Amino acid sequence: MFSKACEYAIRAAIYIASESQSGRRSSLKDIAREIDSPEAFTAKTLQKLSRSGVVVSTKGAHGGFHILPEQLPKIKVSQIVLAIDGDKVYTRCSLGLHDCSEDHPCPFHSRFKPVRSDLRQIIENTSLGDLTSGLVSGDTFLKI
Repeated sequence: MFSKACEYAIRAAIYIASESQSGRRSSLKDIAREIDSPEAFTAKTLQKLSRSGVVVSTKGAHGGFHILPEQLPKIKVSQIVLAIDGDKVYTRCSLGLHDCSEDHPCPFHSRFKPVRSDLRQIIENTSLGDLTSGLVSGDTFLKI
C-alpha cells in the first residue's frame, strides 16, 4: 500500500520520536542504521519530513533530528504519508492502474475500496505518539 520510501519515512519518524522522548536528537547516520536504509536515501526522506513539519532539523555540533514531545500526539501518520507519497494511498487503484475509477473500475476496485477507506481512517487517527509508546515501553520493535 505504501511505497518503500514511505515505509522508511514512517520508521524514521518513529525512531526520531522515541529518541526525542528521551531528550536525544538523532543523527542521519543513527537513523539510517536503525531503519536499515542507505544514508543518501534517508537524507532525502528526512528532508521531506522536515519540510512538511513532521521532524525538526537542527544544524551544528549538537544538531540532529528531533520532534518536540508535545507534538507526538498531534502528528498523524497521514502527514508522513502525504509528505512522501502524496494522496496516492487514498486514490490509486490496488493494481496500480491509472485509469481505474468509479466509472471505469478495475477487477479489484469494489473489493479494494473498503480497504482503502479503512486504511485512511487508521492513518488519519494514529499519531506518532501512539506508535512510539509501544517502542519506548518495549512492547513493539522497530528493526525487522
